Parts: sequence; C-alpha cells; structure tokens
Amino acid sequence: MPVHRGAMRTPRTLLVVALASILGGAAGTGVAIGLRDDGSTTTTTTAAATTASDGSSLSARDIYRGAADSVAYITARGMQGSATGTGFVVDADGLIVTDEHVVDGSSDITVKLGDGKAQRADVVGQDKSTDLALLKIDAGGAKLTPLKLADSSKVQIGDATFAIGNPFGLEDTLTTGVVSATERQISAPDGFSINGVLQTDAALNPGNSGGPLLNDRGEVIGVNSQIESSSSANGSSEGSNTGVGFAIPSNTVRKVIAALQEGGEVSHAYLGVSTSDAGGSGATVESVSAGGPAASAGLETGTVIVGVDDMTVVSSDQLSSAVDGHQPGNVVKLKVRSDSGTDTVSVKLGERPASAG
Repeated sequence: MPVHRGAMRTPRTLLVVALASILGGAAGTGVAIGLRDDGSTTTTTTAAATTASDGSSLSARDIYRGAADSVAYITARGMQGSATGTGFVVDADGLIVTDEHVVDGSSDITVKLGDGKAQRADVVGQDKSTDLALLKIDAGGAKLTPLKLADSSKVQIGDATFAIGNPFGLEDTLTTGVVSATERQISAPDGFSINGVLQTDAALNPGNSGGPLLNDRGEVIGVNSQIESSSSANGSSEGSNTGVGFAIPSNTVRKVIAALQEGGEVSHAYLGVSTSDAGGSGATVESVSAGGPAASAGLETGTVIVGVDDMTVVSSDQLSSAVDGHQPGNVVKLKVRSDSGTDTVSVKLGERPASAG
C-alpha cells in the first residue's frame, strides 16, 4: 500500500509448504499465516455456478453445489518444494484467480478442475501488493463457469459467509460463518498494506489460500488469504484456524484482474510515509521515506494528515485507502496539521517500490 502503518496487523498467509514458507510476522500475540498446503492429490468437478437471481438467500447446500465446481485445486512447484492452494474460475475461457503467495517463485503450476487430469497453468500476472495472481489454463474448448464477483462495499458485519477450498489437501471442503468485521488492514507479501479486508470466522486453514469467500447468494465477496494465529511461548506459530480469517475484498479483486489482463502488472500510488492513528482525528506521520513523494513535498514526522483532497481523514487506514484510490502521477492536496497550524500541501504521488523496505 502507499502508506505503512506501524500498528497494522500482519496475519499469517494460509500457506504450508514442504520447506515451511511463511509470510508475515508477529503482531502483538498474533501472527498472520498464508494458507498454502503441501501437495496432496485432490479433485474438483466442473459444473454451472448457481446464484440466487432474485436476491434471496441460498442454503449452504445449494451454495456448495453451485460454486464448488468452479473452484480449482492448485499445485505449485519450485526450488523450495511443492505446495497446494485454491483458486476459482473468473472467465469462461480459463482464467483463474488465486493468491500471489500460492504461486510465487514457482516454475511449474498445475490446476485440476473436474474429473480431468491436472493441467499446466500459465501466470498471466501477479501483484504482491494485493496478494493476487491470475492464471490461465487451456479450457480445451469447454466453457468453464465463472463465479460472480459481488460488490464488497455492500458487505455488512453479520452477513453469512461460505468458504470452499482444499485445506490440508482435503478437496472441496465447505466451511461456514459470518462476516466478523470489515475494513481490516493486513500486510501484503511486499510489506505494504491491503485495505478494506473482510474478516470472517468461517474456518480457514493451510490450503485455503486463493479460494472464494461467498455470500448467501453464491457470489464471491473476497479471496481467502490469511489467518490470525497465536504465538506459543517459544515463538513458534500455530498455523491453523482460530476463527479469525481474512479475505481480500472482491472490489479489489475486480480491479486487479482487469489490470493483470491488460498488461500483467498493476500500478499502485505511493505517498512514502509511515503513519499511526492520531486519536480519531487524522494520521500522524511517524516516518518519511527518503526521496519519496512526501519527502519531496516537505512533509515531516509529527505532522498530522487530516484530509486528502475533499475527504476528511480520521485514521491511518483511511489515509492509506484514499491514496490507494489514486494512480501514480496524480497530484493530491493533503490537509495537514502541525505545531505551526493547519496547511495544505500538494504531493505528486509516485509508483510504489518493489517492497516496503
């Protein structure tokens, strides 16, 4: 993300590989784990995805029957061994979404759909800043059935959730729960933040990475990515479900898919500051990246950012979301507060670097 946040949660990605590849780190007593599992064999079948056309709720059984056949079992092999995760069809011609950390560093990726054999998948593009990747398989003339992406901005706490994936290699597993929170912020593989994240208590475990989080109409509201997990006394992490899982919101997924289809890369705006909440009245600049856009505009530590253009900023998360809504090269007007009073500073946003450093 364009803004680092000191207090940002860094849950564990849902990942278990032969050589224990873990993303994220400790956040208080919790760590976030990526959900990728070691490679056991599984199958899924291909059929039509079902959603409620009249807006009514579907039963868990109907949601599973309608969506499971569009959920993929992914095996990724590389220098560090093999790992498995989940994905789902987003285009009838063979485009599949998964988490970037599922396929990162892999030289051989296979996808299994239906009763057919596992087939090779090519990476169309991947984005570490949102932990999303787009794969392409040869549909062989068959028309796959994509899952529909919902409008994640309409998701509310208490809404029913349904996750389908391959935890621990157990194919086509359905777990259920509710939306526990919205607008969470987690750490991406490149160290920047992912905003607007959905929290759910539907059980997520290693192997669920990249799978769909569905609403009660069978629509995708998020891509399962990480879980919060407690640390033991010796500092090791328990990489299994504790009822706190995180999914990348479908509106982010939609935007990233479009960019990856066009050019295989996603551009993210960059402000170049680390911030913390300023007691509900803005975002306090804790540090300024040398040579970054904020530094070039003269922003200093201790300054409180209280607005971006016409929007009032009340938290660090909100500042990060506001900047992420822009493109590199855009000029934004920051309303800032310091000991000398309130001022407006114009900043030309840059291109996000490869990592948060």
